[in-house]
Amino acid sequence: MTLKPKVAIVGLGVNNKPLVPFLYNRGMEVIVADKNPPSELQGALSAMGLTDVKVLGGQNYLAELSSIPDLRALYLTPGMIKTLPEIEQMRRRGTEITCDTDVFFQQCPAPIIGITGSAGKTTTTTLVSQALGAKGEPRVFTGGNIGHSLWEDWPNITRNGLVVMELSSFQLELTTHSPHGAAVLNLAPNHLDVHGTMEAYAQAKSNIYRYQKPEDWVVLPHPPSLLQLITAEIPGRVAYFALHDHAQAGTFVSGGKVMYRDFSDHVTSCFPVSVIQIPGTHNLLNVLAATAIVGMAQGEMSAMEHVLSGFLGVSHRLEKVRIHDNILYINDSIATAPDRTMAALEAIKGSVVLLAGGYDKQLDYDELGQVIARSSVHHVVVLGQVQEKLAQAISRYSTIPVVHADSLEMAVSLARQVARAGDAVLLSPAAASYDMFRNFEERGERFREIVEGF
Repeated sequence: MTLKPKVAIVGLGVNNKPLVPFLYNRGMEVIVADKNPPSELQGALSAMGLTDVKVLGGQNYLAELSSIPDLRALYLTPGMIKTLPEIEQMRRRGTEITCDTDVFFQQCPAPIIGITGSAGKTTTTTLVSQALGAKGEPRVFTGGNIGHSLWEDWPNITRNGLVVMELSSFQLELTTHSPHGAAVLNLAPNHLDVHGTMEAYAQAKSNIYRYQKPEDWVVLPHPPSLLQLITAEIPGRVAYFALHDHAQAGTFVSGGKVMYRDFSDHVTSCFPVSVIQIPGTHNLLNVLAATAIVGMAQGEMSAMEHVLSGFLGVSHRLEKVRIHDNILYINDSIATAPDRTMAALEAIKGSVVLLAGGYDKQLDYDELGQVIARSSVHHVVVLGQVQEKLAQAISRYSTIPVVHADSLEMAVSLARQVARAGDAVLLSPAAASYDMFRNFEERGERFREIVEGF
């Protein structure tokens, strides 16, 4: 009798849940381990028609898992720390420590375009997906960190299709394969509570192109200063994007138009910058990156122009919620790091009351304090774990009043009190949401509910 390979899936979240039947149906003995109670895990598995999968639940699930012999592989949920003692113990015993992203990279029959960066991933991924899928051929499947698991599309993905993936540092950290096409949009401090150092964060991001082949390609900002933190060489072709002409393959702005240069040095005028509906220099850079990706994928620039003409942005990204009493309320809950909030402040014209703060990812707020001092912000309402850090950073560079709030409801109420006609009240937290909410989407939706309830 041949024993089934024994594997464990750690964390039964959005990414890992579809991986259970995928591995189970390929003849593996699957163990599901999660901090949630066993009854809850069994209920989720039963809903998938899996009643004979072993579960380990509760606070000691990792210790129990590490006592199981002969584990071939461990598939870790993206956001967990990968160097916990129990995981290291299993790694030393020869267990492969991997993730669902790497399985997908290896098994996917269609070419994959992967997009990563510290900011702008969802906007860029959405634009690329819509432009490349405009004609219906090839059929484009979009997922990853954008909130949709591509394993759900697995039965329909063929070699004639195309996959566009938004990829976080967590999803890339354990990969040993790279997609055919890739883009790194930018790199700023983020998730240091998990990665530990900026260098480790950058190395995780670099896996998106580290294992490419010479015929593959990557799109990077010019100048590629982010590569100073990355030791990985680039195996494939490189195209760049920038606001200026960098004289290399890729995109740039000239004469009020977005231009694309191919590898034979032929330059094409793609569309006027005025077509772009989403505000801010950071969004212009997202568009330039998306256009370079579409060019490298041999898509049509007319499709890119058509998509941009009607694209008003993605939810929770400088989303205009409503105007009430001549005050504009803007939901930028996606801003989970200081650089995103700085980009938001640059994009908004006129006076601002800023709502900021949340979960502490061990980030530095000094530069944000300087930017706020130079901006049109006249009051800041701070909340969450980092409110003292924010208050101190702001007070170092300005006398802008800082008000403390215990909840988002209180923060919005305080902002209404100090806002003046013509102001924008901007939720742009510069921090993650985990101290108060499950994710930034829930935080943004709650902000929207509060504002629409006036």
